[in-house]
Amino acid sequence: MTSNYTVAVLGLGAMGLPMATRLATQLTVHGFDIAEPRLKLAADAGIRTFASARQASEGADALLLAVRNGEQLDDVLFGESGVAPVLKPGAVVILGSTVGTEAIPATVARLAEYGVELVDAPLSGGPKRAGEGDLLIVVGATPAAQEKARPALELLASTLSIVGDKPGDGQALKTVNQLLCGVHIAAAAEAMALADALGLDQAKTLAALEAGAAGSFMLSNRGPRILEAYNEEGAEVLSRLDIFVKDMGIVGKATRAAGLAAPVAAAAEQLYLLGQAQGLAAADDSAVIKVVAPVRRTN
Repeated sequence: MTSNYTVAVLGLGAMGLPMATRLATQLTVHGFDIAEPRLKLAADAGIRTFASARQASEGADALLLAVRNGEQLDDVLFGESGVAPVLKPGAVVILGSTVGTEAIPATVARLAEYGVELVDAPLSGGPKRAGEGDLLIVVGATPAAQEKARPALELLASTLSIVGDKPGDGQALKTVNQLLCGVHIAAAAEAMALADALGLDQAKTLAALEAGAAGSFMLSNRGPRILEAYNEEGAEVLSRLDIFVKDMGIVGKATRAAGLAAPVAAAAEQLYLLGQAQGLAAADDSAVIKVVAPVRRTN
């Protein structure tokens, strides 16, 4: 891995910026974001920034995308200002987002017209782990595309799992992952709301749960933020609640298409939908506790 390998990172938000910063420790990184403050933060981190997505993408060996859904993926690549036409033949597009499997076949076919391959590589772990190269990345891509993307993927991932040799395989596994994550967050919120209703100290309860059989990564990660949800500012937004509206919707589509009953996932999805309807869409997903218990009972 050398600085001769260039990665364009489009979107320098909560995940994009720490990933770009991590990549810049060994590779050449081009960055773009529509928000000027994010561009300044990136420049301060040593990332070469550009005035447009197309300018950032020209000449890159890999394009790393973090988009919200399949429609945004299509627009970034093939829209009026889409970057696909300026990508050099032989480049790879690394899709780090969870968009579901439906959008993948058409994206693969259209990229092929430009001699570009899609590396389906949804990631998990959050901003802190992104900056440390400690992400879980599940990959579906041809062996050739995997190798082209490897310099970037190996810098970002502590666990790099090749789950299949075609794009879409990564999305399928990430859908399973998000089912568990979405349920875990909702269950943690219910548990902490119950602790409060029973008059328990929530912080002490959380510490005890983490030490026992009920402990999990999601409980330890979201638990402290769940306890901050009632603060005036709420918890720091590291993962928006409406991301799980989207992701649990993807889970629901997948389970229905497979003819599989998923009542627990469906119940969790309803909590996120209620949160969105109550104005919590842009809040951290830990705010789902306020759907279960709008007011904290004890202090």
